[in-house]
Amino acid sequence: MDEELLKALDNYVSDNGFANRSQAIRHLIEKNMVEEKWKCDNIVAGAVVLVFSQSKIEILKKSSGIQADYKEYILSSQGFYLNETNYMEIIAVKGPSRILTEISDNLISIRGIQHGKLVMSKAG
Repeated sequence: MDEELLKALDNYVSDNGFANRSQAIRHLIEKNMVEEKWKCDNIVAGAVVLVFSQSKIEILKKSSGIQADYKEYILSSQGFYLNETNYMEIIAVKGPSRILTEISDNLISIRGIQHGKLVMSKAG
């Protein structure tokens, strides 16, 4: 990659709290695959899965704020302590695939998210 592109990637890693370039590239590829697959904008149901350090309480506050902004598409949210350091939040969603992708992008880009993924399936 040229220097300018690497700098942009490093900024993306930093701005979104990814652990490294590989994590950011994986996220961008997965995001692109989901967007391409769901461009038809069907009504779908899905889940956004987030994993982060349970010591970062501000992540839950930001996640709750984003969910409130999209409350008509949020079906449920549940959290689990995975171990002494990691927490997982699963957010059930339903709506146009474009909106669910937007919600997912906003949630996954919260600084400090270690892993995030959107899974969708046709709802009807």
